[in-house]
Amino acid sequence: MFSYRLLFYSLFISVMIDLSKTVLDSGGNKPALVFLHGFCESKQVWERFTQPLQVNYRVVLLDLPGFGANTERRSDYTMESGATYVKDVLDNLGIQKCALIGHSMGGYMGLVFAEKYAGMLRGLCLFHSSALPDSAEKKQNRNRTIEFIQKHGLDKFMDTFVAPLFYEGNRAKNQPDIQFLAQIGKQGDLEGIIGTVAGMRDRPDRTAVLENISCPVLFIVGKQDPAIPLEQSLQQCALPKRAHAFFLNQTGHVGMFEWPEETLKALAGFAGTLF
Repeated sequence: MFSYRLLFYSLFISVMIDLSKTVLDSGGNKPALVFLHGFCESKQVWERFTQPLQVNYRVVLLDLPGFGANTERRSDYTMESGATYVKDVLDNLGIQKCALIGHSMGGYMGLVFAEKYAGMLRGLCLFHSSALPDSAEKKQNRNRTIEFIQKHGLDKFMDTFVAPLFYEGNRAKNQPDIQFLAQIGKQGDLEGIIGTVAGMRDRPDRTAVLENISCPVLFIVGKQDPAIPLEQSLQQCALPKRAHAFFLNQTGHVGMFEWPEETLKALAGFAGTLF
């Protein structure tokens, strides 16, 4: 009896410790805003940005599988697997309803979450993200990314990956942010990152999710986003029954760093309509 109880208790504590490393939760009984980071990012990208929101909301930041402190090896790095992980975390935290804010890859997982767990969503924000699948050209670029990382390593990849995500006119002023994001990416799990590139490459078209979603959707769009072309975002903004759109000029793929006050105001206004 002693050994079984001790084993169960040890496993329970282990789960709690792992969760404490991979999740930041401001706690309380306030409405929950759950932030999902993008590729080669971690929960750190949201920490400073979300501090003002903690006055009115329970803010939850996650390290998605393969990134940040969430480096436990997995056999599956698909967007579906990531959404299931988010659901497991929310169940662990006792959160039954929330708004999901997903940056880029986080938005891909947010769309899967909306497809599988629609009853839990009060709202969804696609923060420089898209419901469209990769084009044939982009699939080839994903394959080249995998080959580059395997050949040259993660550090060299991150040295070239981050800066082009920023609008060219913002790169000088955002140089500290570029270095910050590059350092975060270099700390990721190599196997997880390669698996995630394949998972993004193989994700299906989820525009039907936007067409059928019952909760409001906010699109935050960079007009000069190199990853999500403006034309794609314009097409998708018309799909949900209740959609909000916030367009940022002179902005690439990381509006929370390029224009933090403006994007925070848009996000806070959207959240205010949900709860």
